Amino acid sequence: MFFTSKAKSLDWLLVFLGNPGDMYRETRHNVGFETAEVLAKRHGIDLKRMKFGARTGQATIQGQRVMCLLPQTYMNRSGDAVYLAARSFRIEPERILVVTDDTNLDPGRIRVRRRGSAGGHNGLKSIIMRLRSEDFPRVKIGVGLPPHPEYVLADWVLGKPKGKEREAVDTAIEQAADAVETILRDGVEAAMGRFN
Repeated sequence: MFFTSKAKSLDWLLVFLGNPGDMYRETRHNVGFETAEVLAKRHGIDLKRMKFGARTGQATIQGQRVMCLLPQTYMNRSGDAVYLAARSFRIEPERILVVTDDTNLDPGRIRVRRRGSAGGHNGLKSIIMRLRSEDFPRVKIGVGLPPHPEYVLADWVLGKPKGKEREAVDTAIEQAADAVETILRDGVEAAMGRFN
């Protein structure tokens, strides 16, 4: 067991990755935060409470008791907030759903995974290190690779998509919110079958 078997007050911990602050709003790296905002609007969730070094909000979505967690520690320390929340609520990794950007997916694409490596993503690396597990599901939102090899990847993910790319990313964010709802209602396998 990851944590003790005492009764817990949450069914799922929903983690949305991004960087805090206005300068990072609408960047490729913050599509996780944008997905949280979509779900908050759909379900009337207040995401303003600070706890575990994160913006948080609790709700019932698709009959599941959830906490939305938006770490405010910057991407490479995201695991700190996730670990503290998971320990507090005694949530196993299999019930921690992470929504994140993915440069290996084209803009407008999403992918649902039951588990997996960090794939070079610093936020996922931090979560894996702190949980000591790769066995948490995730919804990945495509932001694409830089247009040429000389482009620094860090600059790319901290840049803001424009025009058609922004439209594609916005569509993917809505689909990612749909995928989260599907996972909560029907499970990860069902979401993989529908969105992959």
